[in-house]
Amino acid sequence: MHSGKLVFAQLTSHLPLSTFRRCVTAYGGEHKVKSFSCLEQFLCLAFAQLTYRESLRDIEACLRAQSDKLYHMGIRSRISRSTLADANEVRDWRIYAAFAQRLITMARKLYIDEPFGVDLNETVYALDATTIDLCLSVFPWAPFRTTKAAVKLHTLLDLRGNIPAFIHISDGKMHDVNVLDRLLPEAGAFYVMDRGYLDFERLFRLHSAGSFFVTRGKSNLKAQRRYSRPVDRSTGLICDQTIVLTGFYSSQNFDTPLRRIRFNDPKSGKRLVFLTNNFVLPALTITELYRCRWQVELFFKWIKQHLRIKQFYGTTENAVKTQIWTAVSTYVLVAIVKKRLKIQASLYEMLQILSLTMFEQTPLDTLLSQIRSRHNDAHAPNQLNLFL
Repeated sequence: MHSGKLVFAQLTSHLPLSTFRRCVTAYGGEHKVKSFSCLEQFLCLAFAQLTYRESLRDIEACLRAQSDKLYHMGIRSRISRSTLADANEVRDWRIYAAFAQRLITMARKLYIDEPFGVDLNETVYALDATTIDLCLSVFPWAPFRTTKAAVKLHTLLDLRGNIPAFIHISDGKMHDVNVLDRLLPEAGAFYVMDRGYLDFERLFRLHSAGSFFVTRGKSNLKAQRRYSRPVDRSTGLICDQTIVLTGFYSSQNFDTPLRRIRFNDPKSGKRLVFLTNNFVLPALTITELYRCRWQVELFFKWIKQHLRIKQFYGTTENAVKTQIWTAVSTYVLVAIVKKRLKIQASLYEMLQILSLTMFEQTPLDTLLSQIRSRHNDAHAPNQLNLFL
């Protein structure tokens, strides 16, 4: 006899289903659909992410083995890999992209006061992209190299909670810097980027919108020093200067002064040059902001290790984007649950426990609160640390 909600149902009860239905309506997701709704498709894909299913056959086998519990998971239809494959190929991926953006908005509100390593009240974003390699003969719509296909995941990561505030999925040929054209700059926010985003015309748009940026300078940068501020060289700082660009194109695209900070990294011994349009923060704080950019690299490594975004259940562009956006939604959903239930365990530990208990009926808060906090428990030194 069934008693109590399944762990999977408890987890998905945190989803804003009314918002999901609006997303489905907006993109006509259930036009002429008689069975296997968009919500059932999403729940199947979320289940696959949480339990590390590798293929549609895996999803079908696992869910059919628990067919008497599917109704309590919110899945009314009979699961078939052909039905799921057709849904992934036909139903607009923008449904799941729009829903993921809504979950991101919810999560960012929960993590708004989360510390990230620098004592700063303003919002700080790290911008970067990661490449997911594909087979050109199987994914011809995503060209990258002559003999290789790929998709790029351009991500603007809010460092308070490591929540992706913006994601754009493109083919492998799109240059990283072009994603700056798709951003809506937030006044007062900091955008931390590597040298791949050093385009002064685009950076001037951020500057004109009242945003701040921190990036690395290139060795061939042409600039003239206007003023030097005193620095404490014992901290690794070499100089803190106000400069103007003197290159023919750069001076036209960015005609206001910039701040250049030279820093000798005591850990790596490398001499780094930072450029920013913020003249208020201490020079060491600017270097710390750039160091925090590493969080976006950890985010990419983490999701590639713990979510299913390297092997895909379909080969069409729509199927790939649907799977990626569902993975993002699953990641953000678990982050929301972690905050709402005040779980001290890491996100990694939560996913490991959830992957084995989807069909159990233990209360979710009891199940997850029993996990020993990683603050107090030893862990593998090569394990990526997110949501500690």
